[in-house]
Parts: sequence; C-alpha cells; structure tokens
Amino acid sequence: MSTQRKAISLISGGLDSMLSTRVIMDQGIHVEGINIFTGFCVEGHTHAIRKKDRQKPKRNNALWVAEQLGIKLHIIEVIEEYKQVLLNPGHGYGQNMNPCLDCKGFMVRKAYEWMQEHGFDFIITGEVVGQRPMSQRRDTMPVIQRESGAGDLLLRPLSALNLPETRPEREGWVQREALYDFSGRTRKPQIELAAKFGFDDYSQPAGGCCFLTDKSYSDKLVDMWAHRSSRDYELDDIMLLKVGRHLRPRPHFKLIVAREEGETRFLEGYRKQFVHLLSTSHSGPLVLVDGELNEDDRLLAAQISARFGQGRDAAEVEMEITDLDGRAQRLMVEPLRADEIPQDWYV
Repeated sequence: MSTQRKAISLISGGLDSMLSTRVIMDQGIHVEGINIFTGFCVEGHTHAIRKKDRQKPKRNNALWVAEQLGIKLHIIEVIEEYKQVLLNPGHGYGQNMNPCLDCKGFMVRKAYEWMQEHGFDFIITGEVVGQRPMSQRRDTMPVIQRESGAGDLLLRPLSALNLPETRPEREGWVQREALYDFSGRTRKPQIELAAKFGFDDYSQPAGGCCFLTDKSYSDKLVDMWAHRSSRDYELDDIMLLKVGRHLRPRPHFKLIVAREEGETRFLEGYRKQFVHLLSTSHSGPLVLVDGELNEDDRLLAAQISARFGQGRDAAEVEMEITDLDGRAQRLMVEPLRADEIPQDWYV
C-alpha cells in the first residue's frame, strides 16, 4: 500500500493560499496549515475597532480559511525572532518598510523546520509568478527555496507549470498535470478557480494583510525609530501604530489621538502605561502621550488635544492630564485652530 503523503501549507488568510491548499488536498494529500504570526498582520483586529470598518469581517482570516478547508491550523508566534528580519533585511525593503523577500524566506524556513520536526513531506505556498514585485518574481523564487533550506520540497501549486519540477512532482506524490500555470498580477484565474471550488467568501482578492506594506503605517514606524534610542519594538508598539491620529509637535513627544469611540475604548487599555489627556468640560477623545512632557509641553499638548474634541470652537476647554503615578492636573486652555497645527506635525 502506498503511504499517504503529508504537506504543510503556509496560510496567510488570503485567497491564493486557500486555493493552493485545496488543489493539493484534492490530490489526496493530507494537508495541515501553518500561520506565522509576526505581529504585523492584525487586519481583523483593526476592523473590530473602527466604526468605518464595521461591515468588514471581524475574524482571523487564517483561522477562517482553515475552517473552510476543514484542516488543522498551527499558529507559530515569531514576534521576537522576526525583529532581525525587519531591522536587517539582506534583500532590503520594498516600496515601504516591507522586507518581502527576506520575510517570505523566513516564513518558509519556519515551515520547513516544522515540517521536519513533525514528519511531513513537503511545503505548499500560494505564490504566483509575477504577482509581487519583490518576493514573487521568477528570479527571486529560487532565492526563497535556497535561503529557507526547503529547496525542491517547496511547491507552488498555482504556478507550478511555470516553474521547474519539484520533488513532490518528480516522485509522483502529486500529479503535475493537475497543477496550474497562473502568472502576473491579474486575479481573474484565481477568482475563476475560487468559483469552481465554490468559494464565494474570502479575503480581499489581492490577499495580504501586512501593515508594513502600508505607507502611512510605515511612516509611523520610521518616525518611532527616529525618536527613540534604539529600533527595538514591542507588540504594543505595533498595535498602537495602527490606531488614532499621530502628531509629533516636538521631537521628544508624540500624541496619539483617538479618532472615534472604538479607538478611545482601545486606547483606554493603555491609560496606566502612558501619560494621557481627556477633556472634562466637553466630549472629546482620549489622547496618549508617547514621550516626556515639560511644563510648556503640557500646555501645548492640552491645546492640541482640545482641538479634536467638541470644544474645538469654544473660548476655553478644561483638559485633565494624568501622569503615570495617577496624579491629575487640570488646565484651562484655548484650543488650537486647524491652521495652527502644521501639517508636518502629523506623522
């Protein structure tokens, strides 16, 4: 009797990994999923916070995809280990702070290590030749295979017919003729295949949830590093960079201003970790202070914060500043006008 082969599939939560997994499952292969959590893919969390995203699914898309496919998903947290990939990418960054080629190689390496430890035979990814400018080019795909250590045990089912045969194909573990030749940035073939499989609900067709590809997020990350003594970061830093307006009126402090009720509720969880401001005379947002305030800074921070509340047009607003020791100071301030807040204060 032939042995049933086992594959581990990198599940991002996007359509491509969903399709590639199903293609291999349909060949009788036992497939389990693996999701590498770096801390920068937190899309569902953002949708849960903001009112404007209320219609978007509040879910972990990787878990959801695994549920739709009926497979087990292993989530591997690599926040600390991933720092070296982000801070020192051997192949550099993409358009923003995304180290895509190094990141893909890192994730495949983690999958390869898991594969060896658990007795699986090969790795699946949803990569498509020509779809991504850094990590999914014909000349960079072999780099991922080489630097991850996976070699020809890495199979890309959606583009396999455009690539050299892998060991699973040569050994007959999978049938090459049942794989695909997708290429380029068009999503039409994937959407047609999704319809064939009966998938009518899936993450955005372009896939990907990494905040490092977002310019606004990347700008905030670079700003944070530029005003700290090191480029180290914690998970709380990652989360806070995607919430609220960020203004840096002085090099030594930044304000994080909630934009709506959901963000205020989220930032309330950080009250004990940051000096914070709140209007006591008018409805207004919670504002966190990242940095240290001198006496002049406290007045300026209060005036800026007052600008974003219901008292923005009032002659005076009472603002309460609460320090880390819990002591509170109340200031009567005149809110800054919009034209008194330079654009370059916004990070």
